[in-house]
Amino acid sequence: MLNSLLDFIPKLPIAEGTEWVTDKTKETFAFLFEPIKKYLNEFMGFFTDDVLLAIPPVIFILAVAVLAFFVSGKKFGLAAFSIVGLWLIYNQGHWENLMNTVTLVLLASILSVIIGVPIGILMSKSKIANTIITPILDFMQTMPAFVYLIPAVAFFSIGMVPGVFASLIFATPPTVRFTNLGIRQVSSELVEAADAFGSTGAQKLFKVELPMAKSTIMAGINQTVMLALSMVVIASMIGAKGLGREVLSSLQRAEVGTGFVAGLGIVILAIIIDRITQNMNKKK
Repeated sequence: MLNSLLDFIPKLPIAEGTEWVTDKTKETFAFLFEPIKKYLNEFMGFFTDDVLLAIPPVIFILAVAVLAFFVSGKKFGLAAFSIVGLWLIYNQGHWENLMNTVTLVLLASILSVIIGVPIGILMSKSKIANTIITPILDFMQTMPAFVYLIPAVAFFSIGMVPGVFASLIFATPPTVRFTNLGIRQVSSELVEAADAFGSTGAQKLFKVELPMAKSTIMAGINQTVMLALSMVVIASMIGAKGLGREVLSSLQRAEVGTGFVAGLGIVILAIIIDRITQNMNKKK
């Protein structure tokens, strides 16, 4: 009886509707998707091959070590770990894969911050925007990461660009949420003082609210970078180059050693990036 009641309503055409919306979006915005794919591919190829790979590995390793040394408050621990870790990746023959991964993570993170911070500011200033965007962020964060590969492939085919697109969707919410939270937590007395001195909205935002919320916003950016890095293996399933592709191919061929080395490279990169961004957020 209960089953008959459930079967009374016909199957809703959710899958068909999704296909229709995707096809129409791809057709309507083909003039936008194709140039993005073309020029972003060219930029990523240029940045990886002509910039990162053009730097001698020893110079790159020393530069990262120097950066780690100064952001950590002139402590040698992080700098030493950076030198040993990056040398190990080079020693195992994964330097080019590392540079491809750095390009993917860096571009996805920068785009996430460029998009996320203004949206977070909008949410902090508008109750309507906050009400509308919050469930969208919830949806983005609860959706399995693999699902993001579907629209990425639908709009941009396969390669590095859909990998960036999928990483962008997955990694943007923390920056949005933490920016919104940071600005809302700014002391009301400071805001009132800025108003009393006749500050404009822009002056109040850039000279009071954003500086006071910097620590919280940077924590969100740190999470965004980590989430972008966590997508490198998943993005490799749609053709993204890098250490993630090595992990995936090793899994497919059941090569435990090769997969472990590539995975270790991802872990080393994650630790270096995480510690550097965390130390940049510390008050000196």
